[in-house]
Amino acid sequence: MGAGKHRTTHALFAAKAAHLNTRRGVTGRELALLAAGACLVAVVMHWPLVLHLGETIPKDLGDPLPQSWQVAWGGHALADQPLEFFQSNQFWPLDDTLAFSDALIGYAPAGLIGSGPEAAVTRYDLLFLFAYALAFAGAYLLARELGIGPGGAAVAGAAFAFAPFRLEQDGHMHVISSGGIPLALAAGVRGFRLKQPPWIIAGWLVATWQLSLGFTLGLPLAYLLAALTLVAAIVWWRRGRPALDRRLLAATAAGAAIFVVVAGVISLPYQRVADEHPSATRSPATVAAYSGPAYEFLVAPEENLVWGEATEGLRDELSNVPEKTLFPGLAVLALAVAGMGWRAWSPGLRWGLVAAASVFSILALGFREEGGLLWPYRVLYEAFPGWEGLRTPGRLVTFSSLALALLAAAGTERLGAGMRRRWGGAVAGGSALLLAAVIAVEGRGLPFDPTDAQAQPEVPAAPVEFSTIPAPQLHLPAALAEDNRRYLLWSTDGLRDLVNGRSSTQPEFTEELIAEMAKFPSPATVARLRGLGVATVVLHVDRIGGTPQESAPDRPLGGLDVERRRVGNVIVYEL
Repeated sequence: MGAGKHRTTHALFAAKAAHLNTRRGVTGRELALLAAGACLVAVVMHWPLVLHLGETIPKDLGDPLPQSWQVAWGGHALADQPLEFFQSNQFWPLDDTLAFSDALIGYAPAGLIGSGPEAAVTRYDLLFLFAYALAFAGAYLLARELGIGPGGAAVAGAAFAFAPFRLEQDGHMHVISSGGIPLALAAGVRGFRLKQPPWIIAGWLVATWQLSLGFTLGLPLAYLLAALTLVAAIVWWRRGRPALDRRLLAATAAGAAIFVVVAGVISLPYQRVADEHPSATRSPATVAAYSGPAYEFLVAPEENLVWGEATEGLRDELSNVPEKTLFPGLAVLALAVAGMGWRAWSPGLRWGLVAAASVFSILALGFREEGGLLWPYRVLYEAFPGWEGLRTPGRLVTFSSLALALLAAAGTERLGAGMRRRWGGAVAGGSALLLAAVIAVEGRGLPFDPTDAQAQPEVPAAPVEFSTIPAPQLHLPAALAEDNRRYLLWSTDGLRDLVNGRSSTQPEFTEELIAEMAKFPSPATVARLRGLGVATVVLHVDRIGGTPQESAPDRPLGGLDVERRRVGNVIVYEL
């Protein structure tokens, strides 16, 4: 009995010692290896994207096309109209049209490099890889700051960056770009741990950058930071209000002020859009449609080679499937359960992470329209600013995924301690890296078959140089989202004013105008467009089959005073 107690005490002491040893901080050499490793992992897991930059795009030809345009517009606005950043070239002649969806402002500096559609896609492809590398590195660094060793931190990085739900979100840059969340927390933890105010300021600046990528994750991050501040204040109060380091307090206040001011400035055009376009505010029916049952946490994306087919039956029962495949991964869950018992962490940290994973998972379920305030997410939707503008509760699993990743890292440390005693540190470290690889494969599937695990379609080339066509332009047909997404991407050639557009908020004015164009060209449609100031209509002949414009090429122009010319697969009508 005494020997057993001695072994337990020795194991606890060893765990504490290993934990304290990791608190010495990340060295420059480790940081360099992390940067290289994170980039390499991102490239390998999305192979062969890096071989076809500018030609193919991740996931599909849906949202990645307009998001490529968003970054291009951001660079243009920074250089040419920084004070009118949100007055983009889509949805002409409306205002604040960049604020019709998350604007990816934080990526705008990348838009300063290159021009045209091919450059836009190349830029997007590189940012896509960067987003995954940052997610891995951010979670790794946060785990290290919390006392996790390099092997366990690698598990945290893999669990956060390659959680199964992300596979379905690969077409949403504003969702996969979440690495700033753990990176901001890591910098803040480091600042308070070492009592160095610059790190605290850095943490707030990273959080501000993350917010600038979009409110989909930025708004929950703001509330998370507010909640953490409240928890810290309560702990301070309960400990008898000890004297505070004024330097750290000042850094916290300054960083928070920067965050709040930037959030306020960014929110202004979104608020104007919400006031002028009621559809920008999500109705309870809309949110309920994107909410799901509890079993959505058992559903993996169809593309997942490990769990996709196994969860097909449950997936077939869901509507809006891409937003409800929230399976966190079996390996991550098992390690997270083990991590709940890692004694090197305080009970407050362990159970705080458990609480965070649970709360965000419950919120990710959203609510049923008839459920009233019985659903926690409904309370946020009804009572707290900003939540009425978010459509998809399931994306909150980004935060529960981070909590599970950290617990999985702790579980890896706990298992590694036993291996280290029996077989040495090399075996323990190798086992941790193996676990990280298992987690990555389980979350993504084997990455080397793009037709199954990583759809990377070829991006269609523009049929005409948009910069040579007088603007404002209207491109037809335009009833389908897939058409408008292409037009937006192609408009990066010159970024001329465009009646077309594609965002999560579709303005009624634009939809009604496009509906009026069913009989273009006709006296009524030409007069309507001239009255608005539209200079050119571009008819994409290869896309008009089955649309109201199918017979447009054969309609006479007599008496309309319109110049028509054919350029490849398009007909250009100059009004």
